[in-house]
Formats: sequence, structure tokens, C-alpha cells
Amino acid sequence: MATITTTTTTSLRKPFYTSLFVQVLAALALGIALGVATPDLAVSLKILSDAFLKLISMIVAPIVFCVVVHGIAGAGDLKKVGRVGVKALVYFEVMTTVALVVGLLLAFAFGPGHGMNIDPSTLDAKALSTYAGNAQKLKGEGIGAFLLNVIPTTSFDALSRNDVLQVLFFAIIFGVSLSLVGGEKGEKVASMIEAVSTVLFRAMGLIVRTAPLGVLGAVAYTVGKYGVGSLKQLVSLVMLFYVSVAIFVLGVLGGVMALAGINILKFLAYLREELTIVLATASSDAVLPQIMRKLERMGVKDSVVGLVIPTGYSFNLDAFSIYLTLAVVFIAQATNTPLSLGDLLLVLGVSLVTSKGAHGVPGSAIVILAATLNAVPSIPAIGLVLVLSVDWFIGMARALGNLIGNCVATVVVASWEGDLDRAKAAQVLEGGEYVDVTAG
Repeated sequence: MATITTTTTTSLRKPFYTSLFVQVLAALALGIALGVATPDLAVSLKILSDAFLKLISMIVAPIVFCVVVHGIAGAGDLKKVGRVGVKALVYFEVMTTVALVVGLLLAFAFGPGHGMNIDPSTLDAKALSTYAGNAQKLKGEGIGAFLLNVIPTTSFDALSRNDVLQVLFFAIIFGVSLSLVGGEKGEKVASMIEAVSTVLFRAMGLIVRTAPLGVLGAVAYTVGKYGVGSLKQLVSLVMLFYVSVAIFVLGVLGGVMALAGINILKFLAYLREELTIVLATASSDAVLPQIMRKLERMGVKDSVVGLVIPTGYSFNLDAFSIYLTLAVVFIAQATNTPLSLGDLLLVLGVSLVTSKGAHGVPGSAIVILAATLNAVPSIPAIGLVLVLSVDWFIGMARALGNLIGNCVATVVVASWEGDLDRAKAAQVLEGGEYVDVTAG
């Protein structure tokens, strides 16, 4: 008969300063102080942030490949894999649509761009030159070009360019093929993939220990370069976006989690260390392995975690979707551009497609926003210059909202599939460690 015991960590705790959470908060405070006191020095610290993000980027693609292949092969039943995949995609599309509508409604309700009266001809087009090429590629020739781009030229090319969407496509084919081969050969390859993923997760763990340095560099650079005064004109957009993400997470995702029997606030508290790193670095890649392990630890079946989380990184960008419609309406309001119902429906339709390729694209927010605006000729694309200076601040909440959305999606799909241990989840989220002991 199975019994449940709960252990706490109130005793034998490590010193508080060894906690990554505390170290990140300390780095955050130090970065702000340096940015205010010594702006020139603070700007030069950007190298710390760049180095940290490069280290993360170096290892994300192979991790995604391994966890997806292992998730498919480990599930065994391909019908189950297909069923979980379809449920995940349906959930992703529903939540993306809701997020796009939330951004649209709040933009019209609060009108952050009203009163700016910007003449598009006075904006500096050179500021967008970095993103123009990528935006044109993304725009391509419509949905057909987008779908064709999902297929990598070679599997090694996809890995070398860190194109997560293409890596995901190849991983699904490889994982399904591995499951079909089965037998001794299949077992050997599956064991090797599992071993490699274990090593990669350990490597990511080492890299994440340097997160405080990355946070220090990122925050110091941002405060030192832009300051607070220079952002006053756009502060309403930044604040509205943070409020929008909070409403979506606590309202929409909180409601969805309640249906699965999980309290959203306890869930966020459980993930606080990872969420702090994401908020400070504006990147969710850094915590991919830790998030997956925590979800498994709270009772979500590993095969569901291995499929939904990596897929969600490309297909379930909730906060990014909010930003797309919010920014489009903001630019229209700032440039006094009237929007018809047809324009709004076009923005929604195009955003559903363009948002899917955002992860891994350099300057993804600006690039995807440019590709979206190119499909809506009535709105001046040059208006993107207006949001460039605050993109980092918005990016922090964007990455945070995207990660929370993916974690919630994993729990919901697992609950939908019957692969969520609710008793275990309740025990873990209360602050204890669930232990299932079977008496002999």
C-alpha cells in the first residue's frame, strides 16, 4: 500500500547567500546602482550579459533535440505522442489568440500612444537597418514560405544556426523513427540520447551558476545607457505591457490552472528562482532544464514535459503575442493612423503566423513586429523606431510571460491527458517534497 510522506527543508538550510535567487537579486540591485552612479562603466559591462547569453545559446539547440527525441521515444505509444501533440497545438492556438485579443483590447482601452502626434517622416530609419533583412526574410512570400522554412536544409545546419523551430522539426522525425525502429538498436540509441541529455543538462546547470554576472551586465547596461528620464515618453507603454502580462497570467492562465486543480500563485512561488533569472536576463533559454525538472518533480509525466515545453518555446509565446497587438496599436495611435476593423482582423491573422518563428531570431520582437506591420500597409512600419529604446524593459516581461505560459500549458496538457499526479503536485506546491513509498 502506498503512503505519502512530506519532508521540509526548514532545517539544515544552506546560508542564504549561496541561493541563486538571492545572488540574482543582489546582482540586479548592484546593476541598477552602477547604472545610476557610473553610466560609462555600466555600459561597458554589457559584455557580461552578452557572454552569458552566448553560453546559453551555445547549448539550447542540442538540449531541445535530445529532450524531444527522448520524450517521443520514452512515451512508447506513438498514438499517445500524436494525441499529446495535437492537444498541445490546440491549446497553443487558443491561448495565442486570447493573448492577441488581450493586447488589442487593453491598447484601445488605455490608448498609450494618444497625444504623441509623431510625424513618421521625422523618424530615423537607420535605427531599423539591423532588423530590416531579417524582417524581409520572415515576411517571405506568406504562409507557404514560413512552412517551407521550418524544414532545415540539413540537420547540422539547423543545429549550427540554433534555429529551434527547425531543430524541433528534425527532432520529431528522428524521435518517431527511433520509436518505430524499437528493439535492441532503438534502445541503444535512446539510451545514448538520454545520456547525452543528462550531460547537457549538467552543463546548463554550470552555465546558469554564472547568471548573476549576466544579470549584473544586462541591468547595468540598460540603466547606464537609457536611464529613467529618457524613457518617460514611453513609460505608459511599458507599464501597460507589464499590467497586460499580469492580467493574462493571473486572470487567464490562473483560471485555466484552477480548472486543473492548481493554484497559480503557489505555482509561481514554486518557480520563483527560475522566473527571477528570466526577468533579469530577458531570456527563458537559461532555465529550460531546471523548469523541466521542476515540472516533473511536481507530478507532470516526463514524456509530456519533453514534448510540450520545447514545442511551446516556438509555438506558445503568450506574452509575445500580447506585445505584438499592443505595439501595433500603440504605433498607430502615436502616428495618428486610423485603424479599420479589417486592419485589426488582418493584424490578428498575420500575428498568429509570424509569432510562431520568434524564438531564436536576433532582435526577434522588432523583427516579428516589422514582418507583421509589412502586411498591414496602413500603419507606418518606421514607427518601430518608437519602441526600440524600451525593447529591453519590455523584453523582460515578455520572456517571463512566455515561460509562465509554457509551464502552464505543460500542466494543463498533462491534466487533460491524465498524466498529472495531483496529489504530488499539491504536496510539492505546499513547500514539501513528495515521497511515494510502497510497503513490501
